[in-house]
Amino acid sequence: MDEQTQSYYINIQSYEIFKGPYEGEWDFKIEATDSQVSVLERLFNRMDETDWESYFRSHIPYLEYHHQPQNKEYDQRILWVYSMLYELGDEKTREHIREMGILNVDSH
Repeated sequence: MDEQTQSYYINIQSYEIFKGPYEGEWDFKIEATDSQVSVLERLFNRMDETDWESYFRSHIPYLEYHHQPQNKEYDQRILWVYSMLYELGDEKTREHIREMGILNVDSH
């Protein structure tokens, strides 16, 4: 049985997913199934954890950005999030992500 998609509204900075456009500030609109939203929520949760880990590690002055595994992890996850948003997004969302230039959208 195929899951039904519905509209969701995504705030990247706060890692929030809204079911309605008036529930909060949002950046991207997507059409997704409950399963796809669950994956996105898990990615957001891990990004939040990794963000905190890198914050605490940033107070060690001799560690450079590219030598911190948390930063690499965060960077990879944000690319996964944007890839997912691109795949599930409406045309405005896709255009915005294309303009950002962070994905190789030719591969999508």
